[in-house]
Amino acid sequence: MNDQPEEPTGKSAGIEPSAPWPGYREVPARLNLMREVLERPVAAGLGERTAMVWEGGSLSYEALLRRVDGLARGLKESGVSPGDPVLVQMPNSPEFAAAFLAAVKLGALPVVVNSLLGVQELQAILEQTAPGLAVTEASRASALRRLRRPTGIRTLVCAGDAGDGEVAFESLVREGDGVPTRDASAHEPAFAVCTSGTTGRPKVIVHAHRWIVALGDLNRFRLPPEDGDVVMATGEWSFISALGHNLLFPLRNGAACAVLSGRATPGNVLGQAAALGVTVLHSVATVYRRMLATEGVEDACDLRRLRCVHSTGEPLREAAYREWKSRFGCEMYEHYGVSEYQLVVGQGPRHPVKPGSVGVPAPGVGIAVVDDRGRPAPDGETGRAVISTDDPGLFLEYYRDPARTEAARGRGFYDTGDLAYRDPDGYFFIVGRSDDCFKSRGLFVVPTEVENALQRHPAVAEAVVVPVPDPEVGNRVLGVVVPATGHEPSAELAEALRRSLGEELAHFKIPYRIEFAESLPKSPVGKILRSEVVPGNRSTDFLASE
Repeated sequence: MNDQPEEPTGKSAGIEPSAPWPGYREVPARLNLMREVLERPVAAGLGERTAMVWEGGSLSYEALLRRVDGLARGLKESGVSPGDPVLVQMPNSPEFAAAFLAAVKLGALPVVVNSLLGVQELQAILEQTAPGLAVTEASRASALRRLRRPTGIRTLVCAGDAGDGEVAFESLVREGDGVPTRDASAHEPAFAVCTSGTTGRPKVIVHAHRWIVALGDLNRFRLPPEDGDVVMATGEWSFISALGHNLLFPLRNGAACAVLSGRATPGNVLGQAAALGVTVLHSVATVYRRMLATEGVEDACDLRRLRCVHSTGEPLREAAYREWKSRFGCEMYEHYGVSEYQLVVGQGPRHPVKPGSVGVPAPGVGIAVVDDRGRPAPDGETGRAVISTDDPGLFLEYYRDPARTEAARGRGFYDTGDLAYRDPDGYFFIVGRSDDCFKSRGLFVVPTEVENALQRHPAVAEAVVVPVPDPEVGNRVLGVVVPATGHEPSAELAEALRRSLGEELAHFKIPYRIEFAESLPKSPVGKILRSEVVPGNRSTDFLASE
């Protein structure tokens, strides 16, 4: 069992750029993620401390550990063995936490999937993973119930109202002697997350037990925990960012995990943050922009305990950062990550925030920016963001897909598919996805550059830039804008936006057309879905001459 790190915590320590503590990111040979995040804090005397809190309830570390032990016993009696995939499709809840950690304790492989997946999306994952047992929640169980028999799920465990032939979740939490926690190699599979793939086949991304040390220490270094921290995220724990930041890292740090109930609307998020005493909030740029678009939202709740918020998923934009600081007062940090790793680069109190940047990599993170030949790109030059395969935080494999794994890891680095550059001070800037960029008149257009410029205009709440194929120039540049509160779509506003861009951008980057929309298509995690932005498919659009 690892000792607690020597990293100082609390405001009294003072946070300055420094070297990590002894043992930072050193992965022991034997390691179980569940032991690291739950058994170790209890053994250190934190058993009575609050581990999870939600509207109307809470669990201490000791109580959560008892539930995990009891469920692990029930899962083992149901035939779950080390290495077995166990599907977990649930909203964020104490039941999700218990199911995930119980499977890890046994050495099984929890495969976490979004609770709102439809039949077709879920079927593709079930066909790849072939779990014998799945854990769900009654209100989200429809697709899984339809697919149970065709995909060979023998046991369906359901929280809430279990149906015929299903096992009630609570009945599986068995009393009795505890089940031993698997003495695993740090390099054994611990859990899997799922994302959509560019080929249409989902990626089932397997992480090892070592991940909790490699990424958990990055979390501690970037934002040293403070006594009394209560951490909340608005995303589902099926996404690795929320799984780490909202559940696993707070538990490992002895903090409380706040579970958001209901939708991530501005009022609901801030209301529950105030009610639960949240000190650290994680969300996506879209949610923060919705908050800023709500007049007076910063005065509606008592947020004095909120010491910082964190944004990810897509670029935040400098304008949103500055408005947040002026209206809410607390610091806003941005970070960048991928499902094959989690947080790669992030801002924090050790370095001044540079708006628009995602920060400086923590010590030991194997990230670089390379050119098309795989050579390091000079500072200021855009290249591809890659992660070394020697970094212990990088994923192990794509489940049962050795060809895809070799293609992703075989060159000594993992290509994230994101374009980035580093400035002379070591700050990283994410330019966009390599497959989002396009050429117009033979010249390279980076959509995020144009979107940043659009969103600096006070009349713009959100913006997306996409190509429109054209036989003469290859692609024309289309801008789609969600107006800010108090601004109405009009030809005059469209032309005003184009004029403002002319002061910042080269002529070929300025959209030939501005369209207006009430909202932009987004993924469940809040990323704008460029592929679903259809030119001319708007209630109001205005053509501006070139």
